[in-house]
Amino acid sequence: MLGGSHFQVPAIKYAKKAGYHVITADYLPNNPGHKYADEYYNVSTIDKKKVLELAKKIKIDGIVSYASDPGAPTAAYVSEKLNLPGNPYDSVVILQRKDFFKTFLNENGFNIPKYRSFIKIEKGIKYATELLKSYPIVVKPVDSSGSKGVTKLDSINHFNSAFNLAMNYSISKCVVIEQFINKSIYEMDGDGFVWNGKLAFRCFGNQHNDLKCNPHVPAGISFPYIQDKYLQQKAHNIVEKILTKLNMKVGGLNIEYLTDNDNNIYILEIGPRSGGNLIPEVIKYSTGIDLIKYSVDGALGKDCSDLGMIEPKGFYASYILHSQKEGVVKNIVISDEIKSHIVEYKILITKGDYVNKFNGSNDTLGTFILKFENKEQMINMMDRMNNYIYVAIK
Repeated sequence: MLGGSHFQVPAIKYAKKAGYHVITADYLPNNPGHKYADEYYNVSTIDKKKVLELAKKIKIDGIVSYASDPGAPTAAYVSEKLNLPGNPYDSVVILQRKDFFKTFLNENGFNIPKYRSFIKIEKGIKYATELLKSYPIVVKPVDSSGSKGVTKLDSINHFNSAFNLAMNYSISKCVVIEQFINKSIYEMDGDGFVWNGKLAFRCFGNQHNDLKCNPHVPAGISFPYIQDKYLQQKAHNIVEKILTKLNMKVGGLNIEYLTDNDNNIYILEIGPRSGGNLIPEVIKYSTGIDLIKYSVDGALGKDCSDLGMIEPKGFYASYILHSQKEGVVKNIVISDEIKSHIVEYKILITKGDYVNKFNGSNDTLGTFILKFENKEQMINMMDRMNNYIYVAIK
């Protein structure tokens, strides 16, 4: 298991419960997942050669980078070298790197925004200046996870800081500058599972953002997606075509797309790993499908052919506790109005802790799974969740 953060804990716990011998690896020995594992090794999840060396030494049967983008290429590299269940390394790298993925989409005739990638700010500012004559732009790292380092710009005024922020979060030190697409409905954020090149299962959701923080970082995901079914099926078919072209075999997927005012669908990401933000857990409540189980079992070569589409039942959401400003925690407020909707929750901070303003998944302060009575209640409350659950700062 590559990684031991709180988002990886559910997969580690499942693997242990299923009777597997679980080894965790990352460079953070204090991560909570390691205490649930049988063994822990201090090896960076992005150091594919060292992870391969470790995997050979301990003779693993499978490898998973659950809910973590940076480790996904490593998992594919190791599985390919050791002939273990997994996906082609080159395909996973294409999916994991935003610039490679956009090039792939462009070369294969899929909708994409105008874009270019840069390693030098001088060339980037020239392209951004030209693009801003017609569109707002988005500046993002090519290979970060959790929406870290993403900035939308309407003018060139703050380009330097946006570029440097993105560069700071990029592992490969490369930045994408792209056209901003106006969406007609909530951006779709959900999970799926690929089996033998097909999108065997997917559950699409509505992405909710805290506009007082970074508006590109998901603060919650609600299910089911409120988009018309025919457009969801259109997106499903596009994603499946991409997976088939890339010869993807098995594993969890985190999928994001948006739809413009002309019903054109733009696939933003197909992360070759399950989503964070408790998306698989919420999907299990909504559909009964345990994507955590399939992600782990699939990596061990278990047959996943029984997995198929199931429509969501009920109205569920995940919500990420966060702070709208940095400072010392005075209190964590959970209003009486929301308490009856809470299915489960976990708070990762206490009074007196110093916290940052929410700018990425690394600023997660707690997690909630919520249940609602109907679609209208779900959407209205999720868009106003800071009225019900929030961190008070001194």
